[in-house]
Amino acid sequence: MDAEMPPEEGRRLARVAIVDDHRLAREGLQDMLADEPDIEVVGEAANGQEALTLCSHLRPDIVLMDVRMPGMDGLAATRRIKQKFPKIIVMMVTMHENLDYLLEALRAGAAGYILKDALQHEVVDAVRQVIDGGSPLDVELSARLLRRLATETEEQDRSLSELRGRGGVLIEQPTSRELEVLEFMKLGWTNRRIAQELVISPGTVKNHVEHIIAKLGVSDRTQAVVRALELGILRLSD
Repeated sequence: MDAEMPPEEGRRLARVAIVDDHRLAREGLQDMLADEPDIEVVGEAANGQEALTLCSHLRPDIVLMDVRMPGMDGLAATRRIKQKFPKIIVMMVTMHENLDYLLEALRAGAAGYILKDALQHEVVDAVRQVIDGGSPLDVELSARLLRRLATETEEQDRSLSELRGRGGVLIEQPTSRELEVLEFMKLGWTNRRIAQELVISPGTVKNHVEHIIAKLGVSDRTQAVVRALELGILRLSD
């Protein structure tokens, strides 16, 4: 392994696309990521429609998506990307931690967010965290978002049977061990931390997370927690 690589074993190259209608903003993010040996910026786009074309041609692992853009905005583009290319991870780039907006972003399929004034190490850490299967959401903010989601779900009285067929996916009940892992995923814990808590290997945790994601018919762990909450499989503790 290259001496400059981060210490975690098994890290693969993260192929990143940057979508923002401001050239300077795109260049700023690219400069932050340029010297990282495990991150490669493979393309840029200036609006949502260009982002769809880019994803079709390059199939990046992660898209850093601006919110406000002319034509197709970031939320609309995220929905389209997740519909056509569900394995691509989308992280929103936003000015503010607005709960209403971020909740809408999660429902559109985003895995998390990066603030526009984030420091270089925060951007790099967020990209590495999500490519490693982690959640880039701040734990406290994540709890607030999920609590809002749970409240709205109760108000809408959405039943398990209604959601079971959503997206053409047949829901399979998670095992007891997968439910344990889901509880820790809800807290934003990494695979390594979950492994330490459950006294199992990180590889075993990774397998559990992959099974959970497949059973819930989603593409990342953030969306797995959102779907589990909507289904009533996972509940918020006080």
